[in-house]
Amino acid sequence: MLNRIADMGRYGVQVIESLGSATLLFANSLMWGGPGSAGFADLVRQIFSVGVRSLSIIAVAGFFVGMVLGLQGYTILVDFGSEAALGTLVSLTLLRELGPVVTALLFAGRAGSALTAEIGLMKATEQLSAMEMMGVDPLKRVITPRLWAGIISMPILALIFSTVGIWGGAFVAVDMLGIDDGAYWGNMQAAVEFYNDVAKGIFKSFVFGWVVTWIAVYQGYASIPTSEGIGKATTQTVVVSSLAVLGLDFVLTAVMFGGV
Repeated sequence: MLNRIADMGRYGVQVIESLGSATLLFANSLMWGGPGSAGFADLVRQIFSVGVRSLSIIAVAGFFVGMVLGLQGYTILVDFGSEAALGTLVSLTLLRELGPVVTALLFAGRAGSALTAEIGLMKATEQLSAMEMMGVDPLKRVITPRLWAGIISMPILALIFSTVGIWGGAFVAVDMLGIDDGAYWGNMQAAVEFYNDVAKGIFKSFVFGWVVTWIAVYQGYASIPTSEGIGKATTQTVVVSSLAVLGLDFVLTAVMFGGV
């Protein structure tokens, strides 16, 4: 019994230490400046790496999610004679919920794991130590552009996911199920509001992008510099990021849409 309590205590101390280290890394990496810090070109390269290269999986997933929403929504609404409201259902579900959440989960699996593995490999090959010996802050040179690239890319990817998903729902609703084109788009236009739906969804995706990228760069920077350590850090990035996104999604939904 005492051993279990001691193990729980040690685990709690490790969690607190990790949170403290991650917070310090974020604070020291947030702003540019210092010898050898990254420039605008580095930021553009990282946006291409984590954002543009994730675009294909985001677009394909968004289209299929929209198709599934259209099909499932139709089977539910047709029983109540409300199939004309399918466009509203698809758009609000994507803009408020599925767009930011699914994009963040895909982003964590594709870009987050890649960031962790890349930084972990740089640590294992002592590139980060070499930067410190040359008087270059590895946080400003390596972490800062990757952190901001993830924060910038996530809202854009989430908007693309939602847009493609709405078109996927329209493909099923209008072209396959025969719902009137004007009813699909007209009801959507009447129901969707920029502040309550689009802006809040963008804010969600911004928070998710910040959290996922923060976890990814920290796991890579704090990883054990071995092949096993890098693999473990990569797995932790995907698992912790996914749980963080789902937990934050509940909190943000309750605050923004639940009247809490």
